[in-house]
Amino acid sequence: MSSGDVIFGVVGLGYVGLPLAARAAARGIRVVGFDVNPAVAESVNAGRSHISDLSDSEVREARGRGTLEATIDMSRLADCDAIAICVPTPLSRTRDPDIRHILAASRAVAASLRDGQLVLLESTTYPGTTREVVLPILRGAGLEPGSDFFLCFSPERVDPGNDTWKIGNTPKIIGGVTPACTEAGVAFYTRFVDEMVPVSSVEAAELAKILENAFRAVNIGLVNEMALIADRLGLDIWEVIDAAATKPFGFMKFTPGPGLGGHCLPVDPHYLAWKMRTMDFRTRFIDVAAEINAEMPAFVAGKVREALNQAGKPVKGARVLLLGVAYKKDVDDVRESPATAILELLARDGAEVSYHDPYVSMWEARDGLPLTSVALTSERLAGTDVAVIVTDHSCLDFERIFRLSRVLVDARNATGSIKAASAAAADRRWIVKQT
Repeated sequence: MSSGDVIFGVVGLGYVGLPLAARAAARGIRVVGFDVNPAVAESVNAGRSHISDLSDSEVREARGRGTLEATIDMSRLADCDAIAICVPTPLSRTRDPDIRHILAASRAVAASLRDGQLVLLESTTYPGTTREVVLPILRGAGLEPGSDFFLCFSPERVDPGNDTWKIGNTPKIIGGVTPACTEAGVAFYTRFVDEMVPVSSVEAAELAKILENAFRAVNIGLVNEMALIADRLGLDIWEVIDAAATKPFGFMKFTPGPGLGGHCLPVDPHYLAWKMRTMDFRTRFIDVAAEINAEMPAFVAGKVREALNQAGKPVKGARVLLLGVAYKKDVDDVRESPATAILELLARDGAEVSYHDPYVSMWEARDGLPLTSVALTSERLAGTDVAVIVTDHSCLDFERIFRLSRVLVDARNATGSIKAASAAAADRRWIVKQT
């Protein structure tokens, strides 16, 4: 069977689903994207991308080849030979897993499930979700996995802003509820993914994804705690990290920052922690790392207060400019961004907070009230009481920011090479300029 003979349905056209759909379409597979938002479907059909990690041209090319279309009509899932579920898996207000989107997508698939279909869950979730939640819903159609249809978990490994590792060349983990399911999943994905990594079960695949993100979250938590320790000791944490990183073995470099953000690191480890609490087991490393990482926005806000105090300026009425509000550099994603907590903490104390982010023109950071990115003029930098580098976008001119700012707090060490050579620096740590 050629790629053109297969119809691939992608449920959820967000940061995971749309790049997946575009990659498959580029390899000649006919893709139908499903989304509950009509505006998203209309945008894709018009040849436009609504996410920063995928260009309009890639969507237009797929549309021009006739290999990509989008719809809100879930009944068309019956036409698809393979279906990937790529829906959000956020946390509830109590920091418990919120899998309502997985449930809704699974029910939509079950409503038209037929013999021979391959169903692939890509949304990150806790171990057991595929077998214990999705499978019973699909079984409601009267079909059995491994013989009538095939069910796998194959976690997304999207890294927004990474120009090197994309869907096609990033090794892809997959596990099925039966060996036949794994075999079917591998056979399908190899049409547009270079390397597959089959594992023994869906649970192994689910836990592998959580491990990847927990590994990063725990190590970031460690280096953030080291940053707090270095600050108490009056040391420059970035100097310490650079020195430690010269060891050619046994050390992996992580850097501190204002806190975790995005769709994975602040969320996914909580899925495992929740699952293990149901089994009377405490995930101690994950819990402690989450606690430390959650403290970092308050630490940065404290540095802003300290900088204002040194300048003889009260926080109330102070003009604070946040530079970058996306959760990481060179993306427009503000999900779980630490900038939100920093703004709320400073605004609560009466500061007048504005922001500049070349990737985020509008930002609903407080109570649904949208803020607009301000122009980074020389007058604004000079007239701001304190500027705070929250996100180190590559396009920002940090030398200019350093030169024109009256007071500068740098949570990313973006001015590291500048402040080290400048006599104007207040110190070599977080408050890098004081006038």
